Amino acid sequence: MDTKAPLDVIASSLRRHRARAGLSLTEVAKRAGVAKSTLSQLESGTGNPSVETLWALAVALDTPFAALLDPPRPKVQVIRAGEGPAIYSDQADYSATLVASSPPNARRDIYRIVVAPGPGRKSEPHMPGVVEHVVLGSGRALVGPLDDPVELKPGDYIAYPGDLPHIFQALEEGTVATLISEHV
Repeated sequence: MDTKAPLDVIASSLRRHRARAGLSLTEVAKRAGVAKSTLSQLESGTGNPSVETLWALAVALDTPFAALLDPPRPKVQVIRAGEGPAIYSDQADYSATLVASSPPNARRDIYRIVVAPGPGRKSEPHMPGVVEHVVLGSGRALVGPLDDPVELKPGDYIAYPGDLPHIFQALEEGTVATLISEHV
């Protein structure tokens, strides 16, 4: 079972989206707040990108986060628990595994989130109009706007603006959720 970041997919996606935007390596790095050398390494298929770095690059390129991770998929797709490309946070014991990216003419991506108790993952605002939907599958967590998160228990659902600062903080071991990022 391979759960490492799909570096070759990320590399080609970054190059493709940067070319589409007509931006230089220097300009994308500046907009994303990352070192030019980091972006160069990622575009060459090396490095170890964090969730935060890839989100910053997606925002700088005005593209959905999932577009940087998702290789072409067959018509019928099954992803077993524990499989798929996982990206890890620098801030918390948090991983996001892309389950399904938005198909053409739709604007949503689906992730499996696995989080351990700790300080939580604070997210900077995403692209304007993003709404995040979370269904907690197991454990307990504080989720939602950074200034007013809500405690969720298994089966609970929350929707909140993803274009404002927000947090996902596990309150107990075994916290797993499904997150849908909707681009409106």
